[in-house]
Amino acid sequence: MVSTVSETRPGYGQLLRTPGAWTFLLPGFAARQPFAMLTIGIVLLVQHTTGSYGSAGVVAAVTGVSMALFAPQSGKLADRFGQRAVLFPGVLVHTASVVTLTSLALAGAPLWALFIAAVPTGASVPQVGPMVRARWAAKLDGSPLMTTAAAFESVTDEFTFVIGPVLTTALCTGIHPAAGLITEATLTLLGGLVFAAQRRTQPVVGGREEGHTSVRPVSALSVPGVRVLAVAFLGIGAVFGGMQVSLTAFAEEIGQPGVNGLMYGVFAAGNMLAGIICGAVAWKTGPKFRLLAAYTALAVTASGLWAMHTAPLVAGLGLLVGLCIAPALISGYTLVETLVPASARTEAFTWLTGSVALGQAAAVSVAGELTDAYSSSAGFLVPMGGTVLALAVLLALRSRLTPRGSGPGTEPDSGPAVPVGRDTERDSARERESGTSQGAGHGAGRGIGRGIGHRVPVSVD
Repeated sequence: MVSTVSETRPGYGQLLRTPGAWTFLLPGFAARQPFAMLTIGIVLLVQHTTGSYGSAGVVAAVTGVSMALFAPQSGKLADRFGQRAVLFPGVLVHTASVVTLTSLALAGAPLWALFIAAVPTGASVPQVGPMVRARWAAKLDGSPLMTTAAAFESVTDEFTFVIGPVLTTALCTGIHPAAGLITEATLTLLGGLVFAAQRRTQPVVGGREEGHTSVRPVSALSVPGVRVLAVAFLGIGAVFGGMQVSLTAFAEEIGQPGVNGLMYGVFAAGNMLAGIICGAVAWKTGPKFRLLAAYTALAVTASGLWAMHTAPLVAGLGLLVGLCIAPALISGYTLVETLVPASARTEAFTWLTGSVALGQAAAVSVAGELTDAYSSSAGFLVPMGGTVLALAVLLALRSRLTPRGSGPGTEPDSGPAVPVGRDTERDSARERESGTSQGAGHGAGRGIGRGIGHRVPVSVD
């Protein structure tokens, strides 16, 4: 089902030599840490101050729900007014909110006060990951490098989930229970401000393309396929949230609290390894087929976590779960680019990341209550339930993941919604005018879709 990488397929090295890429990649990496550090940092701090995983999970859940609800609005504002206009106030509000939440927790404030502080903390999380993806898409639109960029971003996301929870756990257990959140706020402030300052690489405001203007803004959520993918990403969030709480409780139960970060790191390392592999092969199957296959494997592996009772078994199965997540995420992000017009691209990405946050929040809350009432084994039922339910929705509504030439979310000027995701007549005109194509290998990549490694316009659904 896969072929070896050929000389015609761009690689990571060529992608990273894209002019201006490092100016947004490095600060973007620091500024996207909140997604990996915030939830586990709240869980560890509030559990320390209250002694309850349930209370810690609920506070983290409020943060996650707030982030999920406000993230798409942040993406929509970025599409309309520009990333810089959204990021500058956002990172300042987030930093102040995290400091407030941390101070209240350490002061022993009542739970309702923590809930109030958790709302702006989650709502102001900067959506740097989707913004970086939007910058790649604007810079490489139509280039075969776009497929490599999709894989690279997923690898970067997984890498943050390797180091984020491990770093947060080490800081909270080795220095101070609040050290994880303080570090998260510092990275957000510094990285976010530097990222926002990179004006030359941000997408053109309003989704306009060179010599071309969108007729009207379109809501990404009006596209049926985006709603289906959002449900799938809810299930992935349930895995992240359920494992964060359950692994922490499991480590406490076996008397080795420090092993929590290691076990979660193994799980996240599986995500990163799978992401690297996905970007290193040229797939002949379509992204929809790969999403369904990866998600089925994810549901199967996640369903066995509750039965593992030793650290090596939990870590081993967690590695397998992690290996299934990256292919599902990459396929989902690849599909969404073919479903929505460029003017709604950042919003679409934030709906997916927001869905992960919402699923994570719900899972943290439910797993925390189950862990308090029973044990960590009960908490591990949450990843199983979330992925099985989401898989059922994916299978039932899989036809909505096929791009169409008309319907909600298709703009009059956006071109046919085919797997290549381009208006070929418009691009041909551009090529005749410029004599060259945008991005390396553009002409050779005309038959390459937006899927990871699509080298021929053939898809197996």
